[in-house]
Order: sequence, then C-alpha cells, then structure tokens
Amino acid sequence: MDTGGHGKPKGRRRSRTKFNSPPAGFDFTAQVRHLCDHMVACTPALAHVDMLRVAVSFTQARKPTSHGMYASLTPLRFAGGHTHCVRRGRQWAVERLWAPDGREMLYVLTFYLPRFLNLPFREKLDTVMHELWHIGPHFDGDLRRFGGRCFAHGGSQKRFDAQVAGLVEQWLRQAPPEALVEFLRYDFSELVARYGRVVGHKVRPPKLVLVK
Repeated sequence: MDTGGHGKPKGRRRSRTKFNSPPAGFDFTAQVRHLCDHMVACTPALAHVDMLRVAVSFTQARKPTSHGMYASLTPLRFAGGHTHCVRRGRQWAVERLWAPDGREMLYVLTFYLPRFLNLPFREKLDTVMHELWHIGPHFDGDLRRFGGRCFAHGGSQKRFDAQVAGLVEQWLRQAPPEALVEFLRYDFSELVARYGRVVGHKVRPPKLVLVK
C-alpha cells in the first residue's frame, strides 16, 4: 500500500487531475470505478466511502513479473485528516488534487498493469476490496488505522486479509451483475486481444511539499 508523497519536494503546488476521455480500447479505470461504486453501495462496512472523491488511476508495473504491487491507495491527508504535519521541525503539506468540476480528491486508487489483470479472478476482487478497506472510516483523506507499529494492517496481516475476504464473500452473495465483473475474468493479453488495447486515466500522485 502506498502512503504517498516520498519524492523530494521542490515547492508548493496545486495539482489538478485530468479526466479527459481516453482513446478507443478497453477503458480499464472506468470499469474499475463501476465495480468500486457497486462494492461501496452494497457493502455496509464501506458506507462511509464517497467514490466521487476517489481518483481511480493505473500505471505500468516497472518489472514484467508476477510479484510486486498490484494496487495502492494513496491518502491525501495526514493522520486524523490534517492537511499539514511537522517532521524534524519543518511543516509539510500534500499537494491538493482537484477534478475539473471543483471536487477535491481525498484518495488516489492506483492499479499496476499488467500485473493486476494477470491475477486469478478471486484475487482481483480481493485486491480491489483490500484497497477500499484501507479508506479511513471518517473519509477524511486518512487511512484506516490500527494500533501497533503496523498501523495500516494491524498486528496481523492474516487477520486483515480475512476481513477483506469476508467482505468480498458478503458482496458476492448479493449476486453482482456479470457485466460488472466480466473484465476480471480475462488477463491483460486477453483484454488486448478482445479490444485492441487497454486504456484509462493516469493520475500523478501528489507529492509532499515544504510549507515555507
């Protein structure tokens, strides 16, 4: 999971995400957004999530291997939803991300292709739910935090994964439309063969910036 903004800051910036229509092909980020919308609407534990303020993006995996990151959730606020934090005596902020209609994004949900699409079907569903479950219960731009050193997953990654699997089972019992998940039954090369190419929106994750 990505907690965002680890590059060297060069100044204060205001970032505006681009939502122009992608070229012809299979629109991956649009379909994933439809899937997330349905999961959020049908899963009471995700009732706090407002997908209108979650930017959905994809990026190319750096290495063509099956191991590595499949998806990440970048929070655009610090602990407790704060817009600033102090580290080593310096005050920092996160670049703010806006949609063209003025909506401010609070999270960036990114998928790593082709790696994500080459997972088995059920693991893809678990991955999507995993990232949605990381969204803090107050939906304030911060992550869901647990006690202990590993605040993102708690004391047991296995327990966190079991919670995610339970949420997916709960969602599947509601018989989501096949059209919603059909694309997940294909790997990357199969989608390319069917649609010519896989396209979607790319959002540059905002960086940490020094507040002068």
